[in-house]
Amino acid sequence: MIHENYYKLLDEQNKLINRHNEIEEEFYNGVYNRYKFPVLTRHHVPLHWRFDLNKETNPHFMERLGVNATFNPGAIYFEGKYYMVVRLEGLDRKSIFALAVSDNGVDQFTFIDKPLVWEDIDKEETNIYDMRLVQHEDGWIYGIYCSESKDPNTGEFDTSSAVAQAGLVRTKNLKDWERLPNIQTPSPQQRNVVLHPEFIDGKYAFYTRPQDGFISTGSGGGIAFGLTKDINNPVIKDEKVMHGKKYHTIYEVKNGQGPAPIKTDKGWIHIAHGVRNTAAGLRYVLYTFATSLEDPTKVIALPGGHFIAPYDRERVGDVSNVIFCNGAIVNENNEVFIYYASSDTRIHVATTTINQLIDYTFNTPEDLYRSLENAQQRKDLILKNEELLNK
Repeated sequence: MIHENYYKLLDEQNKLINRHNEIEEEFYNGVYNRYKFPVLTRHHVPLHWRFDLNKETNPHFMERLGVNATFNPGAIYFEGKYYMVVRLEGLDRKSIFALAVSDNGVDQFTFIDKPLVWEDIDKEETNIYDMRLVQHEDGWIYGIYCSESKDPNTGEFDTSSAVAQAGLVRTKNLKDWERLPNIQTPSPQQRNVVLHPEFIDGKYAFYTRPQDGFISTGSGGGIAFGLTKDINNPVIKDEKVMHGKKYHTIYEVKNGQGPAPIKTDKGWIHIAHGVRNTAAGLRYVLYTFATSLEDPTKVIALPGGHFIAPYDRERVGDVSNVIFCNGAIVNENNEVFIYYASSDTRIHVATTTINQLIDYTFNTPEDLYRSLENAQQRKDLILKNEELLNK
């Protein structure tokens, strides 16, 4: 017998899922639209994924397998619909991947099927998270995620040291997933690895983030680039840092590639995250840059400052003051959907267009890296506008 509380909660959840999302009118910058509601939260997770519905075995209708957060999704436009592979974190701290879909990309996302599983080829792998989805020109959809395990070189009682590597899976239908070997690089730790959607000189190209420690980049850091011939044995022998961290910027501590870069007529546009330290801890924001179509490692545009940062209620959550993005979609109308998580808790969407993204990335002034020079930069803008206003 199904517990009667199930139907009460199901009715409330359906109201949440079917709620129409609205552009946040109070926020305007001409670059993108923010939306009033998150597109996914832990409250969207199906009840039968969390509760034992049987009244005999769960008389008090307790949540048996609770969900703590939904965040950091990979995203892909597939067969005319908007899909996310969501990082679903249980109350046990373990993250799993779950598929959610929407017809319009801004609301009514629903979780479908069951959590994703594949062949368990790495018995040391403890946690999995932050998948990037890429439709590659070879015909496969690839997912690269952070594969975390306990550091084998630490003592028995050191339970905080971990090793991050790049796990690799692929699919053609978002249902059946094939596990491939982890991506090997010269770096002892590897996070934020992203596959370039096209072959480069007949090889698979990856954006990596070399670092010495699980949290600290040490002598590494920055967005790097590497090639491999064989996706079934992905070994990257050389990593070239193409855009590194820099003192007193929004990416002072570390930076990393977000989703796969977006191809435009003017160049590849990248959405990345930058991290700096504050008195309240690390602050994560998003920024963009562009690289050459002929040479994806050559940065040709780098607007100053952040692109998206935590705003109002987005600043509060499990890990506050954090915006993170590893999923973006471009549809057939050149509309861009940027899926980002706030404070490791919930998922939002920001929408823009290819033309706006190009305008922002190529025409926003660069950071001059010194306060007096940046002040002069702003003064020049003011003088230009005053001349126009006084005509």
